Order: sequence, then structure tokens, then C-alpha cells
Amino acid sequence: MTAATTPSEASPTAGIRPALRPRLDWRGIALIAGSAAAAAGFAWPFFAPALPQDAQNAVPYLALALVPAIVAALLLALDRQFASAKAVALLGVLGAIGAATRVLGDTVGGIEPVFVVLILAGRALGARFGFLLGLVVMTVSAIITGGVGPWLPFQLFACAWVAAGAGLLPRIRSRIGELVMLAVYGALASWIVGALLNLWFWPFAIASGSSISYAPDASGVANLKAFALYSLATSTLTWDTVRALTTVVGIALIGRPVLAALRRAKL
Repeated sequence: MTAATTPSEASPTAGIRPALRPRLDWRGIALIAGSAAAAAGFAWPFFAPALPQDAQNAVPYLALALVPAIVAALLLALDRQFASAKAVALLGVLGAIGAATRVLGDTVGGIEPVFVVLILAGRALGARFGFLLGLVVMTVSAIITGGVGPWLPFQLFACAWVAAGAGLLPRIRSRIGELVMLAVYGALASWIVGALLNLWFWPFAIASGSSISYAPDASGVANLKAFALYSLATSTLTWDTVRALTTVVGIALIGRPVLAALRRAKL
């Protein structure tokens, strides 16, 4: 006769909530609302016209206005999933790895493997974990590199969205199909995040009067076209494309074993 087994002995994943089935409870709704408010902070040049000098003076206050949203998002994301020492340790380890890869990427223009870490972790461990990881990675790396400034709240939300988005992608049974989906997502996220991080300082980045400069008296469509040209010329074709290629190659090379390892350790 064989000894009776408990549910946890019968399956190592028994009782574990699947990471790829995010629940839309009140916390999730609040996180979405906070992210929407942050997105409005990114997009302010299109609905709050201001002279370039006034815009530059207002940016530190706008960044400070995002800090309560970041704190609220952090508190909302810390639900029962993060009540165990294992969860905190996993977040700490992945946060350290992500921060180290970002610091390494700062030394080589555009080669930023941090998106590989964020996307794979968000995919394997869920959107809420990914959101927290994005906040942790950007905070730690900013402290290490001295990159604390009015740009940091924007970077925090952008990277948190990248990791959370990977956790919200549809489930695919094929492992190769999943890697292809994540690679495509990583490339798109690289370009989109690059554009978002250009947006907050674009109104005062260059002198007025050119085809790519911000015009406070222009229509939203005209400013959108000018911004698209500005972003394309300054980062999309260079830094952001290198970041996209780095992310695609990184996911292709290590995506499968890293996803498998993270799923074995999932919360």
C-alpha cells in the first residue's frame, strides 16, 4: 500500500493561483484608474497648452503630482499574494537583477536588457507582480546611478506598464508561439515607451518655430504630428530600435528557460 498523499504532495502547484489569470477586483480597478491618471500626466502637452518656459517650470510639480499615484499603486498591488517571505524574496531578487541589467544598459547606448527581465517576469508571475517589479527596478537603478529627478515618476510608470502588460497578454499553449508573441510585444513596448518618455519634456526640448517643436497655440493634431516627427528623429530610429532589437534577441535566447524557472517558483 502506498501512503496517502496530501493535495500539496500530489501536485507541486496545488492551491497556487495561476499567474496568467489576473482578477479584476477593486484593487485592479483602482490600479487601472491610477494608471489612467498617470497617462494623462504623460499626455499633458495635448490638452494643457503652455509656453515652453512655463512648461519646463511646471514639470517638477507634475512629477510630484504623480508620486501619490505611485504610492497608491504600490499599496494597492500589495495584496495577499505578497504576504509570504517567498514572494518578497522573489521580488527582491528579480528587482536586483533588473536594476543591474538597467545599470549595465546605461553604459551602452540603447542596449537595455532590462525589458527582457520585466517582460518575462510579468508574463510568468502575473500583471500585478510585474507592475510592482517595474516600480522596484526603476527605483533601485535610479538610486544606484543617481538618476533621481522629475523624469523618474514617468519612468516608474512606463516600466511598470511594460511588465504588467506582459502578464495581461492572452494565453498561448504553444511555447514557441508564446515567445514570438512576447518578442513582438517587447519590440512594440520599446518604441512606445521611448515615445512616452520623450513626451513629457518635448515642449521645452527644442526651440520653437521648427516642424518638430511644440506650439502652444497649435491644434492637438498638429502637435501630435510634430511630436511624432520629433520622436522619430531623436529616439525611435536609434535608441528605441536598438532597445527593441535587444529585447527581441534576449527573449529569443533566454525566454524559454527563464519562463519555465519563474513558473516553477511562482507565488
